[in-house]
Amino acid sequence: MNLSVRIADLVMQNPVGVASGTFGYGEEYGALMDVQWLGALYTKAVTPEPRIGNPAPRLADTPAGMLNSIGLANPGLNAFIREKLPVLATGQQAAQRCAVIVNVAGRTEEDYLEVVEALEDEDGVDGYEINVSCPNVAHGGMAFGTDCILVERLTRRLRDCTQEGAHKRQGGRRRPIMVKLSPNVTDITATAMAAEAGGADAVSCINTLVGMVIDVKQKKPVLAMKTGGLSGPAIRPVGVAAVYKVSRAVSIPVIGLGGITDADDALQYLLAGACAIQVGTALFNRPETPAEVLAGITAFMEREKLDTVGDISKLLH
Repeated sequence: MNLSVRIADLVMQNPVGVASGTFGYGEEYGALMDVQWLGALYTKAVTPEPRIGNPAPRLADTPAGMLNSIGLANPGLNAFIREKLPVLATGQQAAQRCAVIVNVAGRTEEDYLEVVEALEDEDGVDGYEINVSCPNVAHGGMAFGTDCILVERLTRRLRDCTQEGAHKRQGGRRRPIMVKLSPNVTDITATAMAAEAGGADAVSCINTLVGMVIDVKQKKPVLAMKTGGLSGPAIRPVGVAAVYKVSRAVSIPVIGLGGITDADDALQYLLAGACAIQVGTALFNRPETPAEVLAGITAFMEREKLDTVGDISKLLH
């Protein structure tokens, strides 16, 4: 049985990753698990400048998930390279190693390019997840992800940047570009096809849905920014449907996420056409979820006598 997943030049040791914004930069969960057995760690977003994020309150519970309005809070590019990347790179020499995918965000196309260009000169990075779909920032983010022309142009510029970086590095391996898609559009397949046309190596879907919670007693929204991104089990059917549609519209790999709490949730994404998955909100109360998901996927493949993760999608009737 082969659990590995290939995206362009990157081979992940298994299909289970942890979603950006839910796992910090890895060190936060170091005392709870051996991060190196994961297929991929998608870091918290990195922007050129430090961001303090949105004002509080910026989290709200919902009946089957949560709303967040963090606003891409992060220490900025220089601090990421200086303080976070060395910790992430410590597993580089391990026999078993988790892929490190840096989530990149910005207000302008130049912001995205600045981050990727700088990281192309650093060790410890295996790929980039381009966040064009965050629904809780005032500028950038989802503004890119709802415009197919912008998605294609930004992706092409980033692809050219990583191509140049590959020529400089020993071995010449180009780091893959993965575009994270927004569900807050009329047709998510159009955005996916735009990313593919721009040279994306994969797409991940979905990011959070726009939502609001109102405090009836106070007669005002709970979140300071009024709306936020809905995640958790409530959005899983939306995510599965998006993966099903996108995987049939593009020829590049699709990574599925949104509301995965157990192996069956993950298998729905893999049956729908995803090559890999990400666990997110479930980590906040059950950090053991990724391990359980991987064990469940492995058991399913053994039971169905499958050789590769890609064979799972072939079972869907």
